[in-house]
Amino acid sequence: MNYRERQLSKGPKIVAIGGGTGLSILLRGLKEYTSNITAIVTVADDGGGSGILREDLGMLPPGDIRSCILALANTEPIMEKLIQYRFKEGKLKGQNFGNLFLAAMNEICGSFEVAVREASNVLAVTGKVLPMTLENVTLYAELENGMKVQGESNIPLKNKEYLSKIKRVYMEPEMTYPLEGAVSAIEEADIIVLGPGSLYTSVIPNLLVNDMINHIHDSKAIVVYVSNVMTQPGETDGYTVFEHVEAILNHSRENLIDYCIANIEEIPEEILEKYKEDGAKPVILTKEDEVKLSNMGITVIKDNLIDVKKDYIRHDTLKVSEIITKLRH
Repeated sequence: MNYRERQLSKGPKIVAIGGGTGLSILLRGLKEYTSNITAIVTVADDGGGSGILREDLGMLPPGDIRSCILALANTEPIMEKLIQYRFKEGKLKGQNFGNLFLAAMNEICGSFEVAVREASNVLAVTGKVLPMTLENVTLYAELENGMKVQGESNIPLKNKEYLSKIKRVYMEPEMTYPLEGAVSAIEEADIIVLGPGSLYTSVIPNLLVNDMINHIHDSKAIVVYVSNVMTQPGETDGYTVFEHVEAILNHSRENLIDYCIANIEEIPEEILEKYKEDGAKPVILTKEDEVKLSNMGITVIKDNLIDVKKDYIRHDTLKVSEIITKLRH
């Protein structure tokens, strides 16, 4: 073990919970500060290539898991290109090679949990990547107008169509269980991170698994929510930082979150123009938000946390990760 590996092995034990692009970007930053990482990843995805494999092969959706494995992988650039490769023609058009790799591993290993573990070994992953549950779950949203929407990929689309806010999300079957490895990681964690990522379709679904909230609440870990930088059309239109936190607490329990990390950096107008077409806007931290969060016992950490790459607005993953890894009780 070289000096850098020794230093990383002394880093805090971090459990990162979420899904989609937000979690994988955060993981790329965290692995620069600690090698003690467990990613717990949503498996409620039913759209795109993942959704096709889920329906076709009866397996859990591999997309978000693949992104997180790759984020924590210590592999050759050509291997990364291969795992990210998306077919452009023929019957496989739109399918991702990494998803097919996980689908093959699933059949070889006979279980998704083992498939993810073996794929992680092949790609020399720092830490662990775990699905939130091994149950075949379907996500539902109940809107404020009383309508119900079935399916993770339908929620933002139907919500936009009905022009109604999300009242709550829930999963079926109701009885779902976290993996033993996930529970152990939470019990041993120094820091548990929720987000960033789609609030109702990536972050909250993980909290709906049986007893997950109690495991988090009862652990000795600091619990941090990393607020999104931009609102998500059809999910969090017009939401401030406080409304993101409130949605998480409404789906879990009071006193779950200790810290909230929020961006206060101004985003260049020309970059925002592209997002305006979709209806996405910056997530604002108001003075009122800060007071409300403080009254709930949540410490707000605000900073310039933006990284713009190829006109895409992302978190500055190294800066966010540095803030997270330095937190202490």
